[in-house]
Amino acid sequence: MFKFKVEQKVFEICRIKIGGLRSENPPVLIGSIFYHKHRIVRDEKKGEFDKEIAEELIKHQEEASDKTKIPGLIDVVAQSPEAVVNYMDFVSKATDKPFLVDVPTPEVMKAAFSYAKEVGLLNRVIFNSLTPRSKDEELNILKEYGAKSAILLLYTSKVMDVDARLNALKELLVKAEKAGVTAPLIDTFVIDIPSLSAASRTIIYVKSTLGLPCGCGAHNAVSLMRKKFRETYGDNGLRAAELASNMTPIVLSADFVLYGPIEACGEVFPATYVITTSYRYLAKIRELLIEL
Repeated sequence: MFKFKVEQKVFEICRIKIGGLRSENPPVLIGSIFYHKHRIVRDEKKGEFDKEIAEELIKHQEEASDKTKIPGLIDVVAQSPEAVVNYMDFVSKATDKPFLVDVPTPEVMKAAFSYAKEVGLLNRVIFNSLTPRSKDEELNILKEYGAKSAILLLYTSKVMDVDARLNALKELLVKAEKAGVTAPLIDTFVIDIPSLSAASRTIIYVKSTLGLPCGCGAHNAVSLMRKKFRETYGDNGLRAAELASNMTPIVLSADFVLYGPIEACGEVFPATYVITTSYRYLAKIRELLIEL
């Protein structure tokens, strides 16, 4: 367990605290819903879906969060303006927590924030995500609607390079400030199994130097190889691999993890509870803390 010399920043978004030390705040677990080829989605363009199953999935994560005392949020993935409005309307009523809006284009982004302003949801929306490729149009939308929180994705073509991620962070912090974002959440970029180590190392570095809340989409480590993993190791082996990838950054002090499909909440929350509880007791006796 790490103890950082630099003061750790904690952002509170609608009563959910993100950041700090593991002895203070547990990591936040973020499950995705309405993602591409999600079984509950009937029409991606119109945002039509099975509301009964969607409600069950969100309820299942809420129950897992309540049992473990690990905060859980929803990453709302949408492909069109119509879909993002339908999804946001549903999710905002199914949970009282903040949620991420994960969209592919400025057009969909504009529709999301316009709707959020119209119905009073702006304080609950976390934009996912700003990247080094984000244009001024996206920054202007965030500023126009007064968005305060966004994921800063440290995307780089040099997937094993920590320094490339840090250069991306410098660029993105400037963009975030320009957009008026005051609660940046740093996603250190996982795209495959090898990159998981570089992303985790970046988490430690950023927290030890800047104290900013850090995490990653750890599930991506395995997601591109799901078919191969299933063929080689079976369904149980695939789930074990996904769980291992999600727990790696948590062990290494991540403040949040996008753990993939919300269906995995029944495994991810108890596993995180074990790590968090163990670390909390270690902090109490102040032993074996690695100071950075």
